[in-house]
Amino acid sequence: MHKPSSLRWRLLWNLALLLVVLMLASGLSAYWNGREAADTAYDRTLLASARTIAAGVTQRDGTLSADVPYVALDTFAYDSAGRIFYLVNDINQKLISGYENLPPPPPGTPRTDDYPALARFYNATYQGQNVRVVSLLKPVSEPNMNGMAEIRVAETDEARVSMARSLAADTLLRLGMLAVGALMIVWFAVSAALRPLERLRTAVEERQPDDLRPLPLVEVQHELWPLVSALNHFTERLRGQFERQAQFIADAAHELRTPLAALKARLELGLRSSEPQIWRDTLETAASGTDRLTHLANQLLSLARVENGARAIAEGGAQLLDLSQLARDLGMAMAPLAYKRGVALALEADEPVWLRGEPTLLNELLSNLVDNALAHTPPGGNVILRVSAPAVLEVEDDGPGIPLDERDRVFERFYRRNQQVAGSGLGLAIVGEICRAHLAQISLHDGEQAGLKVRVSFVPGE
Repeated sequence: MHKPSSLRWRLLWNLALLLVVLMLASGLSAYWNGREAADTAYDRTLLASARTIAAGVTQRDGTLSADVPYVALDTFAYDSAGRIFYLVNDINQKLISGYENLPPPPPGTPRTDDYPALARFYNATYQGQNVRVVSLLKPVSEPNMNGMAEIRVAETDEARVSMARSLAADTLLRLGMLAVGALMIVWFAVSAALRPLERLRTAVEERQPDDLRPLPLVEVQHELWPLVSALNHFTERLRGQFERQAQFIADAAHELRTPLAALKARLELGLRSSEPQIWRDTLETAASGTDRLTHLANQLLSLARVENGARAIAEGGAQLLDLSQLARDLGMAMAPLAYKRGVALALEADEPVWLRGEPTLLNELLSNLVDNALAHTPPGGNVILRVSAPAVLEVEDDGPGIPLDERDRVFERFYRRNQQVAGSGLGLAIVGEICRAHLAQISLHDGEQAGLKVRVSFVPGE
């Protein structure tokens, strides 16, 4: 059998996965935010260098020249791990000073609104390295020269990447510490929350097999009350079932003990006699007693079958059945017995009536109802077996009926109104159990002429 996973570890594992996803998302966000912050900081330095170089651009003899001071490139000396490149073009985009082929701004690059300058910032590749470039335009207005000179200053992105990585690493470190702390808190919190379950487990394990007292509710959290209440409800039903079984065994033992004792006494009395007629009478009495014991044993087995059938119905084993056909088959099977007793057995079932049930149990129900009606109907009487929509079964007889104050007791096991009538007192008890298994309602009514009418209302089949 596969060992069930731990609730504590499952919660921690799911939380850890969620935290890892959040850490990765936060790390990526921190990296890109760091790049933006680095670009903002270093772009200002790039623009300052470009302005310093622009201040050294002068006009001599109708041409521009650039005097690039060291301080223009020294701005990066203390905080940059990358390389610096620059370029100065005249108003005709001819190189005056600096590195050749420094990439120009891509078409459509907007002018920055962050600084009061004719500058554009963009990313490019130069000499196989990623660079950040600023392009600054300087107006030139002289008598013999009028236009825009361009100064480009580029820096490799090592410093920016390093700064972004540092911010991302710092963020991940803080989040990692927070995640470890959160997992530890969850571990202790879950352990504390599971202690009531551990106490319940201990309380259940320490109980004796016959101890079916309710579990205490005062020591568990509010969320566990439904579980404990459900267990207590199940325990209560189980205790009731055990009590019914114990009572049934006691009643069955009593019902079997009396006829067995009488049978034994009758046999012992017959054995003391030497006359054949007395022996014959003793054997006939023993045979009759054996028949009653056999009938009682069969009905006890029927009760056992009812419990198995009820379990099958609860587990989804019910079948779609035609109640009219079941009644028709049972009427044909019981017709010889009715004829032998001089009772007319009639069936009224004109159309199919469908319901979901267990066929063996329903046959047992029909058999007990008809047999009970035949047993209490005098010769020359009538027993009517009637099936009607939506799913109603009625068995009506011409017998003496049952007084109103006794109609609830007839469904008790081993209860018999008339001790002169052969029977075990289990017939209607079996019928009641079968009705409960099928969620059917059973009721007793006066017959139309006389006697008793038993009505069973089933749940119609789909």
